[in-house]
Amino acid sequence: MERVILKVFRFDPDVDKGPYFSTYQVEPREGMTVIEALLDILDKQDSSLAFRYACRGAVCGSCAMYINGSYRLACETQLSMLGNEILVCPLPHLRVIKDLVVDMSPFFEKYNEIMPYLMTETPAPQKERLQSPKQRKAVDPVIDCILCGSCYSACPMTWLDKEYLGPAALAKAYRFVADSRDENQRERLMIVDSEEGIWRCHSIFNCVEACPKKINPADSIQRLRRRVLAQKLKFW
Repeated sequence: MERVILKVFRFDPDVDKGPYFSTYQVEPREGMTVIEALLDILDKQDSSLAFRYACRGAVCGSCAMYINGSYRLACETQLSMLGNEILVCPLPHLRVIKDLVVDMSPFFEKYNEIMPYLMTETPAPQKERLQSPKQRKAVDPVIDCILCGSCYSACPMTWLDKEYLGPAALAKAYRFVADSRDENQRERLMIVDSEEGIWRCHSIFNCVEACPKKINPADSIQRLRRRVLAQKLKFW
């Protein structure tokens, strides 16, 4: 098979004056992914290259990158679908720690603000809090989020407003608001009902395009808005 050229973003803030690209050639094999190509480079060509990966099964979100102009998971992206020249960059608009590794702290700080766990007030049942198939279906659209940060990186509002919760956190907030087992919806809605929450979203839909799991955070934000307005009308 013809060799594939990878142009990889490089930057070490402790050493480099600015970012640059390093070019590598990889001998592709059938089914080879971008993460496998990067591991090949790390093992055989450049041991200084830095990047994140973990599960290699598209469920942990660690290897989210900007590849050939699109947000992708490097562990599931086949070299064969990208052509003979591949541009590999870190997630944009996040501080680069080194090379393809970015600082995810702001993303997870926003995630923690929405209290991403079930909260109940009634005594716990002997076994479990049951859900019907219909109740479970209400959270299906957002439950597959793997917290890769692609939508957060792609959202213009997070670029301009560092306090904005962002599409992933808001989608996760809706996941718990819509969960029949959760009993603290009022407090959750108060958290997102702000200029840094659901009202900051301008419905640009970059988050929808960027999500590797085909989740629609914009839809979740609209549903949260409806819930907030319904709650306000109820108490007026």
